[in-house]
Amino acid sequence: MLIPLLGISQTKNVVSTFRVFAKPDKAAEFEKGFAAHAQKYHKGDWKWRVYEIQSGPDASGFHVIEGPLSWDDFDKRGNLGAEHTADWNKNVGPYITSQGTSSYVTFDADASTVQMTDYADKILINHMFPKPGMLDNANKLLAKMKKAWVLGNESMAVYRAVGSGAPQITTVQRLKAGLKELDEKFRKPFPERYAEANGEGSWNSFLTDYAMYIESRWSELLFLRADLGSK
Repeated sequence: MLIPLLGISQTKNVVSTFRVFAKPDKAAEFEKGFAAHAQKYHKGDWKWRVYEIQSGPDASGFHVIEGPLSWDDFDKRGNLGAEHTADWNKNVGPYITSQGTSSYVTFDADASTVQMTDYADKILINHMFPKPGMLDNANKLLAKMKKAWVLGNESMAVYRAVGSGAPQITTVQRLKAGLKELDEKFRKPFPERYAEANGEGSWNSFLTDYAMYIESRWSELLFLRADLGSK
């Protein structure tokens, strides 16, 4: 009797993403076909939220988001159908160079300072890859970082990769006020806030711990392309 109840109560905190890249000389054709495909075949729970990547190694690509949903929702989705696939192959596929990374992530409400669906049109994503055996220590470091985000009133959403390559913690700064939030004068610098939140000498400890626990990291800016997403 408990199994159906567990299925009903599953948390909708899972997000699926993929990246796609248009051929430089076919951008207009890509955007027309992509938008039409999203608006016809990806509706309701499966609607697409689309960002254009502005910087970093994937600049000029498009970041496509489905969710939040539960694992059970994704499990029961099934085949999207021959018509859906044919439309993609005809109206989108010919205009892309490749489909990039695809991943599943779960939202970490405890580590975040913002609600999962409290979105922003401009975001800064930071990808962090903990060293093997250092995930627990990285989580403790993240908790201290949250204290500094709170002091700066930063809207930070934290996600964790699941079954999608190397273990990854992704922090998404939702730039509610736009790019001016990146100006060093917009809020007190992060090192100062970190020391204020975690005690004297904590920033130097942070730098040491970060180097010890985190293998690598990289960041990127993304802007919402509402015209390409689902309606």
